[in-house]
Amino acid sequence: MIELKTPAEIENMHVAGRFVAEVLSDVGRLADVGVNLMDMEHHVRGMIERRGAESCYWDYAPSFGKGPFRNVICLSVNDAVLHGLPHDYALRDGDVLTADLALRVDGWAADSARTVVVGTPAEEDLRIIRATEEALEAAIEAARPENRLGDISAAIWAVARDHGYPVNTEFGGHAIGRTMHEDLHIPNKGRPGRGPKLQPGLTLALEPWFARTTDRIVYDPDGWTIRSADGSRTAHSEHTVAVTTGSPLVLTRREPQNPATKGDSGDHLSTTDA
Repeated sequence: MIELKTPAEIENMHVAGRFVAEVLSDVGRLADVGVNLMDMEHHVRGMIERRGAESCYWDYAPSFGKGPFRNVICLSVNDAVLHGLPHDYALRDGDVLTADLALRVDGWAADSARTVVVGTPAEEDLRIIRATEEALEAAIEAARPENRLGDISAAIWAVARDHGYPVNTEFGGHAIGRTMHEDLHIPNKGRPGRGPKLQPGLTLALEPWFARTTDRIVYDPDGWTIRSADGSRTAHSEHTVAVTTGSPLVLTRREPQNPATKGDSGDHLSTTDA
């Protein structure tokens, strides 16, 4: 059942979204050569505990995956793009890191993801990251009540096609609210004018992700981490968005950060923030 949220409920989700944005900004600042993924996992656990929030991932046990997920953030490196299981790995110069985070605050959820380059960036890595960011902005722009769900999918696909990236449709966006996944799957490829009509109060997690040269995926032995089937590098951008009577409202928007500098805070991003 598609659940429409009241303005007050959307504001509650916005509270969760602001905290998700804060955590992901912190993760971006931490992403540096030599930093261990498990240290990042424990840093995020501490932030969640201090805020009194809940991880949507802890004990998550969908039809895919191998047993319940026992981490609070997905950290995927290089050819890994979705559901990356944090493990004992120290980031290396040039690694591409995707961080995906879904949290509940006072019973309301928000979900967001970002991809950054650690250390020295390769242009082709920056290009695919920018493509997912452009696709996300196009999807957000399409999230208006005069449109249908297929218009969002078509907007993402158009950007991927323009950049020459294939699109996988097994995993995509979804409705979100009191739980991380509510009814409505939003594939990253589709035709305009198709699917349910978008209505004010609909809250969606929009998440274009691309691999450089394939639309096929494989799973790691851990049963969770999803990689490009040919080992090509990947990127993933996601925001939680509310459809309103006016412009779409992005509930997980992060504050802009300077991608070219690394200050005392450890900020070292190699792509623009979204």
